Amino acid sequence: MADIELRLLADLSELQTIADSLEYAATRSLQHNLLVGVIKSLLAAGLIEGEERRHASFALTAEGTSYLELGSPEAQVFSAVPVEGIPQPQLIQKLGNVGSVGMGQAMKLKWITLDKSSGQPVVKRKASEITDGVQQVLQSIAAGKAEDLPKQESDGLKKRKLIIPETRASYKLSKGPKFALQRKRAATDLTHEMLQNGSWRDQEFKSYNFNALGLPPTGGYLHPLLKVRSQFRKIFVAMGFEEMMTNAYVENSFWNFDALFQPQQHPARDAHDTFFLTKPAVTPADRLPQDYLQRVKAIHEQGGFGSIGYGYSWKVAEAEKNLLRTHTTAVSSRMLYKLAQEGFKPAKYFSIDRVFRNEAVDRTHLAEFHQIEGVVCDKGLTLRDLIGTLKMFFDRLGLKKLRFKPAYNPYTEPSMEIFSYSDELGKWMEVGNSGMFRPEMLRPMGLPEDVSVIAWGLSLERPTMILYGIDNIRDLFGHKVSLNLIRKNPLCRLGL
Repeated sequence: MADIELRLLADLSELQTIADSLEYAATRSLQHNLLVGVIKSLLAAGLIEGEERRHASFALTAEGTSYLELGSPEAQVFSAVPVEGIPQPQLIQKLGNVGSVGMGQAMKLKWITLDKSSGQPVVKRKASEITDGVQQVLQSIAAGKAEDLPKQESDGLKKRKLIIPETRASYKLSKGPKFALQRKRAATDLTHEMLQNGSWRDQEFKSYNFNALGLPPTGGYLHPLLKVRSQFRKIFVAMGFEEMMTNAYVENSFWNFDALFQPQQHPARDAHDTFFLTKPAVTPADRLPQDYLQRVKAIHEQGGFGSIGYGYSWKVAEAEKNLLRTHTTAVSSRMLYKLAQEGFKPAKYFSIDRVFRNEAVDRTHLAEFHQIEGVVCDKGLTLRDLIGTLKMFFDRLGLKKLRFKPAYNPYTEPSMEIFSYSDELGKWMEVGNSGMFRPEMLRPMGLPEDVSVIAWGLSLERPTMILYGIDNIRDLFGHKVSLNLIRKNPLCRLGL
């Protein structure tokens, strides 16, 4: 491109004007489209002036291009017919589609004739020699010399789909106000080097276009987990639930385990299942409610409220350990204790937030994930209330077929796993866990004996993966998530 620009400027300096860029490109063996790019750049820089001209012309189709060397179909048919003639089927087999097309045209031009006197049609020459005018016209068009093509010929070639009309632009060129034999690039920035050596005084700067539109700012995008979380939150709120504060990821073992009547030797409290903090490693026991701490200690060691407890020596040091919470039930225990101290009244709580487990990472498990939890606290609640509430909750999710299976949890009794039937997969799938909080957990808090608490929980990631067709949890949450997924994931509407 730079060579073309220098050559054009030199020729324009010598000739003063160039009448037509098409002719100029042909005489200089240049591609006109490349020359046009250079011309437009020089026009914008003010080095030259130009007047655009439009030329009606023609271009060859793919079929027309194929006849440039071999000749038109009629000429190929004529060349394939020997002096003694050739049977028509043999000619068609020899030339294929060209033979079928060329036969009619050659007979129309009276170059050949069809002799049927012997019973089998034989193609014979009628003219001794021919001139392939179609090939000559096609070659002229390919060479860019089609402006004077007679209308009758162009109409015939268009009808045969050998050429198509096109409009070509060319330019009449002359020197511009800033003409020079070599372009001097305008600077776009004032640099400190220019200021130091003073070259800015003679430097031409590119003018600012204050009317140009900048890049449109890109808006933010919601992660699929946020969209699904929003839908769950709307369902809970519509059912009259109040959201719990869950902004404290760091919890101590007392609220996370001991208050839930989970023994201190339980496997879940081992380092290979829980992330324990090293700094600060503990929350001093004097920051915990002392009377409540003593009641929790007694229920673990000796039992009470119909329970024999665990019969071990409960240690304050174990309850003081800080950790990343393993479930949002730790928040529920704080809320229920607060409810008991402020004077009991029926309540419905929910939470949706992050929890942490020291698990091996694979396609279905991460060391951190989101837990959805619902809690209902009232007098006289039974297992039937739990099942009814679950059916109402999951019905709003669009999961209408539910089954329940007995299970074990340290802090709920009875406990149930929740299964839903998937019409897409044709099988029952586990969708959550549920139960009624044990008296050993509720009574030390100070809740009345006739008060029961039903609760259930499920992960946020599993329904999100199902809704968005994601089979690897690492593609949904973590550093491997595709930004394209964040930008283009569809809307989420649950239970519609």
